[in-house]
Amino acid sequence: MALNAPKVADLFSDASPKEAAERFEEFSSELTKSLSRATTVPGQAPAADPLSAMEALVSNKSLSAEASAGLNSALAAQRVAMQDIQKEITLTTPLSTSFAAFDLEAPAKLLTPRPTPLRNRIPRKKGVGTSHRVKRILGYTGTGTGGQGNIWPGITETTQNNFAPGAANPLYLERGPQISYTADDLILPYNSYSLSDQVSFDANFSGLGYEDLRQLSSTSTLYATMLMEERMMLMARGTASGYSGTIAAPTFTKASPAAVTGQTGFAAGDAGTYYIAVTSDAGISGNGFGESIISAVVSEAVASGDVLTVTVSTAVVGALGYNIYVGITNDANALRYQGTLKGTGTFTIQGVGTTGLTGNNAAYSTSGALSSRAATNTSAYATGYDGILPTVLGPNTGYNNAINSTFSTSNPGAEFQTVFANLYQNVKADPDMVLMNGNDRKQLSDAIKSGSTANYRLVINQPGESGTTYGSIVTGLQNEVTGKAVDIMVHPWLNSGVAPVLSFTLPIPDTQVSDVWANFLVQDYMGIQWPVTQFTYDFSTYFRGTFFCTAPAWNGAVSGIVSA
Repeated sequence: MALNAPKVADLFSDASPKEAAERFEEFSSELTKSLSRATTVPGQAPAADPLSAMEALVSNKSLSAEASAGLNSALAAQRVAMQDIQKEITLTTPLSTSFAAFDLEAPAKLLTPRPTPLRNRIPRKKGVGTSHRVKRILGYTGTGTGGQGNIWPGITETTQNNFAPGAANPLYLERGPQISYTADDLILPYNSYSLSDQVSFDANFSGLGYEDLRQLSSTSTLYATMLMEERMMLMARGTASGYSGTIAAPTFTKASPAAVTGQTGFAAGDAGTYYIAVTSDAGISGNGFGESIISAVVSEAVASGDVLTVTVSTAVVGALGYNIYVGITNDANALRYQGTLKGTGTFTIQGVGTTGLTGNNAAYSTSGALSSRAATNTSAYATGYDGILPTVLGPNTGYNNAINSTFSTSNPGAEFQTVFANLYQNVKADPDMVLMNGNDRKQLSDAIKSGSTANYRLVINQPGESGTTYGSIVTGLQNEVTGKAVDIMVHPWLNSGVAPVLSFTLPIPDTQVSDVWANFLVQDYMGIQWPVTQFTYDFSTYFRGTFFCTAPAWNGAVSGIVSA
């Protein structure tokens, strides 16, 4: 905004027109000179703006009183006019939030892993009705399965065998002895499964132009359903007839021996009575669906320098491990989670502050999750079915090799060869795949590399050409019984400590079993956009069926794998 210059008559009202003109020219000349350079008044700071410069000039120039008064009056009026005008715009003025644009990248990024390898591989077959029913011949004379034994088939002309055993009138005929069968009739009820989500009207319309929230909601719910079904196929347990049911709480013993070399005992201030309880785990490290009801709470006096040990000697069928809870009061809900014992054995709790613990050891924790499971068994569900882990660890498994230790370094892979040998011995199984947790596979690879150099060799191809890549992994296991190469697949959601050994087909002709593992679905995935009944858009998924292993005896596991 331009300044309004004072009038000559206001500045020099006492002079004649000619004299006033001369004096105004002189005034203008001096004013221009002053504004063309930094105006500094001795003893004062430089003027901050042109108006201040003119005020400083007026106060130090030999102007008449009338001229000075007129100029000051004009400057004062100009200052009043500029009071509401900001001198500059920055990131904080005139708005503390600035006028800057937001560099928001649309749409939102989905950093959500969603691998479902079992769901992608295992077939989905059509089911009907309210349950899936299958009649199975488990064995007959000579198969060695289903509890069937052998009989001698030789006969003579006088050989007679009773063809009506147990009848009031036995029927003896001249023919070879009858064979016998073992069979079952399995009925597995179907269950329904669903997940839901909703988007409010406010969220939906506010997000237009940035994110299609209804599409995001539908897609996320669909993937969540797939991920939960993957976990169900891996480790779910059902309570209905035909399924394995809940797992029991374990029995255990406790002790407080003195700390030995490499252990740190409890400090004097931490000595006292501790209370212990244990549950059987259906999913180690919270990766499964729950655990058994809590065991009885028992106490143990721990003296200064002692450690606290909890020992599970008898395995609970179907358990992946055993969760240890310890507290300082006799209250199940106040016990703190200390760690998980993988397989049977001893879990040692050392003094607070202990570091570098591995395997089944832990420093006493006062900040772990509270145990609130005293009254509810969450290891199985009324709407559940039996997944892979309950099958290979349950009573119908082909063979469960519970090693309760780390992998052998003297004979790497021997744990799996034991399973292969027993499966072949029992039902002539020839497995197709081993599922492993990533850390367990690394331990197996390290076991081979740290074992005898006679059975392991590292070859560096074309050294120096483009650098050397270090690291070696086990990609498969050679079945030493059948000669078949068995693939290893790291499953992203599998708990550490257990490695299922799976057959997807049977090495027997005419079994009428096309797939050992299969989903039977009355209705496969549906996506339902619900009618609007309130100010939300609602979406649900739905499917109904069951998951089933036709031949569990052709599958097994290595369990109780302890971290190295």
